[in-house]
Amino acid sequence: MAKAFASQGDMTEKKISFTEVGEGLYAFTAEGDPNSGVIIGDDSVMIIEAQATPRLANKVIDCVRSVTDKPISHVVLTHYHAVRVLGASAFDANQVIMSDMARGMVAERGQEDWDSEFQRFPRLFEGHESIPGLTWPTTTFNDKMTVYLGNRRVDLMHLGRAHTAGDIVAHVPDQNVMFTGDIVEYHSACYCGDGYFGEWGATLDKIKAYGVDAIAPGRGDALVGQEMVNAAIENTRDFVDSTYAAAARVAARGGSLKDAWNAVREACDPKFADYAIYEHCLPFNVARAYDEARGIAHPRIWTDKRDVEMWEDLQS
Repeated sequence: MAKAFASQGDMTEKKISFTEVGEGLYAFTAEGDPNSGVIIGDDSVMIIEAQATPRLANKVIDCVRSVTDKPISHVVLTHYHAVRVLGASAFDANQVIMSDMARGMVAERGQEDWDSEFQRFPRLFEGHESIPGLTWPTTTFNDKMTVYLGNRRVDLMHLGRAHTAGDIVAHVPDQNVMFTGDIVEYHSACYCGDGYFGEWGATLDKIKAYGVDAIAPGRGDALVGQEMVNAAIENTRDFVDSTYAAAARVAARGGSLKDAWNAVREACDPKFADYAIYEHCLPFNVARAYDEARGIAHPRIWTDKRDVEMWEDLQS
């Protein structure tokens, strides 16, 4: 490899924040590292996103225990990516919930994704030896599922494809708060390597139509207040659209992946270069945008071998 992925050298410890985004609702954030969410019900707790390892999941549990001693009954995983799901065993929940599509993607590409992500971003897998294996849901659904934590209602919904084919969101109506996973980010690059550029915007529109008062995004700070929520949604849209448009222009004239890389850098660096994990995401984003623009409708499976081959092509 000509040089390491940007993320392989990112070993800086991130500061954890635990922010209340509604009554009994919290966002666990860490300066652009993967976020988790906490929903406290009458008798038990639901966790949104499990972190990459049980050791990292215990940091979420420590924050939960600072505000409640209620048992953790549910873990909701918004999609299949390793950094979101492999810590689920630490919560010892009664139910682990995914969309039907996300479960299918665990079966199709879960191990490949784990191997790929571990190679790319080793810091996010602190305590990786504690991972018992792939995380499988106990419960799945297609379009919508409602969970009651006592009287507290949580609506789990697949609103459309965006970050992956199987993305879901969690909406808590009594506080009008949403946990969006990686469909929405805040001052953090979107990872689009398994995404659907042409559909992401429509999914953002469906989220925006809820007019929520707060969002716990996939990465970045908690979004409190409709002004901050809408700004983050539109910023995410701009990131996705800018990436795709630049790559699509190159693909339309028969240019190479390296040409697309240069074009996306020219379009996106001035606006997004200071975002968390920007350099990490960029090669995968360009590769997927270039594929989609050339008619490859569904994201190809990333493997540790494919990662290296793509990166060497871009560095040549």
